[in-house]
Amino acid sequence: MKLASVQIQGRTCFGAIVDGGFIDLSARFAGRCHSLADLLRQDLVHEARRLCATVQPDHPLTHVEYLPLIPDSGARVFALGVAYKDHLEETGRASQESPSLFTKHRQSLVGHEQPILKPRVSDRFDFEGEIVLVIGKAGRHIPEAEAMSHVAGYSILMDGSVRDYQKHSVTAGKNFDRSSAFGPWMVTADAILDPGAMRLTTTLNGSLMQSTTFERLMWTPAAIVHYVSTFTELQPGDAISTGTPAGVGHRRTPPVFMKAGDRLEVAVSGIGILANTVQDE
Repeated sequence: MKLASVQIQGRTCFGAIVDGGFIDLSARFAGRCHSLADLLRQDLVHEARRLCATVQPDHPLTHVEYLPLIPDSGARVFALGVAYKDHLEETGRASQESPSLFTKHRQSLVGHEQPILKPRVSDRFDFEGEIVLVIGKAGRHIPEAEAMSHVAGYSILMDGSVRDYQKHSVTAGKNFDRSSAFGPWMVTADAILDPGAMRLTTTLNGSLMQSTTFERLMWTPAAIVHYVSTFTELQPGDAISTGTPAGVGHRRTPPVFMKAGDRLEVAVSGIGILANTVQDE
């Protein structure tokens, strides 16, 4: 099942993407839950799945404007800095025993087919395609053996990175307003039978920039969930973006940075395509 947060005729809602359109779960669960994070928090995904199997879409997809997957102000996005060996090698960094993490602020994220903004203070605006783990069950100090039971599903993030700012501040370089994208939807974990086989590709103006499979992570998804849960209690609606593979723009010869008019697509098999066009701030 594909779950998304959207706007329809100016109204913010959440629901399911199905063949033929959008099922408005915010209307059908009115008074019970108010957001996708709330649906996860109340463990209503199975009920939503049963409902979606019996009803017709409420809206055509042409009426849907995608928001970042979890737009709730309290939901957090944790992101891994270097998580694939080939990306570690292209950056020239030494190997590391534990994940390197930073956070993505809500203001830095836009939805599928919304413009991402190239900051006016930099010409070093880079792309990073990533697979996201969406947390569906709360937990602290989660054992690795139980970690995947806390994952509700998978999504896609394009981690827009302003490289000159990142050199002196990771927080700044990763969090320019509307510089990254998250979505278009979450595919529930039951629909991804072999997460390691998911293939991620990033294309810029139709040219392939990045390509990997999820099994090439330096840490398993379970190990990542366990690690994050050691310092904070993970909550339903939290997301962990699992890092990017080799092929980023600033490590190419010559470097490749995004500019106004560019079209960026991050595709993950089994999930879909997160697509955005670049605009000047």
